[in-house]
Amino acid sequence: VCLFLALCNFASIRITTIVSSSAHSINNTQINNMKLALASLFVASATAFAPSTSTSRTTGLQMSLKDDLATLGKAALAGAVAVGVAVAPAQALTKSQINELSYLQVKGTGLANRCAEVVGEDSIKPKPGAKLVDMCIEPKAWAVEEEVGKAGKTEKKFVNSKVMTRQTYTLDAIEGPISVDGGKITFTEKEGIDYAATTVQLPGGERVPFLFTVKDLVAKGNGDAFKPGFQMGGDFNTPSYRTGLFLDPKGRGGTTGYDMAVALPALQLGEEGDAELFGENNKVFDITQGRIEMEVNKVNAEDSEIGGVFVATQLSDTDMGSKTPKKVLTKGIFYAKVEQ
Repeated sequence: VCLFLALCNFASIRITTIVSSSAHSINNTQINNMKLALASLFVASATAFAPSTSTSRTTGLQMSLKDDLATLGKAALAGAVAVGVAVAPAQALTKSQINELSYLQVKGTGLANRCAEVVGEDSIKPKPGAKLVDMCIEPKAWAVEEEVGKAGKTEKKFVNSKVMTRQTYTLDAIEGPISVDGGKITFTEKEGIDYAATTVQLPGGERVPFLFTVKDLVAKGNGDAFKPGFQMGGDFNTPSYRTGLFLDPKGRGGTTGYDMAVALPALQLGEEGDAELFGENNKVFDITQGRIEMEVNKVNAEDSEIGGVFVATQLSDTDMGSKTPKKVLTKGIFYAKVEQ
């Protein structure tokens, strides 16, 4: 602004000098017009370097908040408390549309963390030897079980939480064989990017890390064909959030590092206080169990694609055995392709 005013002042003095020294008479109106034109030129130059304001566009590929909430409410997990969590609208693309995008078109947009959308309400009956491939599981909402006090009483409730992890929490490229036994489909997870370290934050500021995963999932369905309304679910294993090579701030680890905190030897010799430090010193690789329920609501028979919603529960990180884990509830969408 100071530079602009200085330039205008200089231009005014320069114009006045030219006018006074000129043999031709120029009236005040012409002088003012010249000043205005020069000022407009400076403003236009400054505007050219100002960042442009992008306007939001609404397209048919964007999922509305209402659709997200309605979709997430279709799946139910036995024993879990219903949690209503507002989910931000997300851009949804089909698998063919995603495959048409280049690396630069995907880079920095968050699309790599999203599952593809399926269009259609067909039916796919898997043949012997069929597999589920390219399975993608994208969380949309998280909640953590907490003790909530009310009227002098405490009860456990799932509290809505906010994800703190950047867009790397979606599982992808999961695959495994499909078998049909007794007229019911069973999917067994074998490989893929089937775990993602994730952290959520409670309203009070406490952060809860957990390993979002579906390792060794065996999901049993309620029918012999993938169609809208088909449900399947099962248990999976949740490995430790940290591996044995991890060292805590005092250099203690599971397979390497110190056996005990060097600065506190007196409290770790079986005397008073040793029980309090046992959990911190004795590092363990905990493997806990989780459960996931999935419901198919979209099927594209032409491209052999299925899509739907899921609800999963699992335990959070134990800090290698030193902390009591919390129960985490995750809700979202999934995509998979039937290969046969």
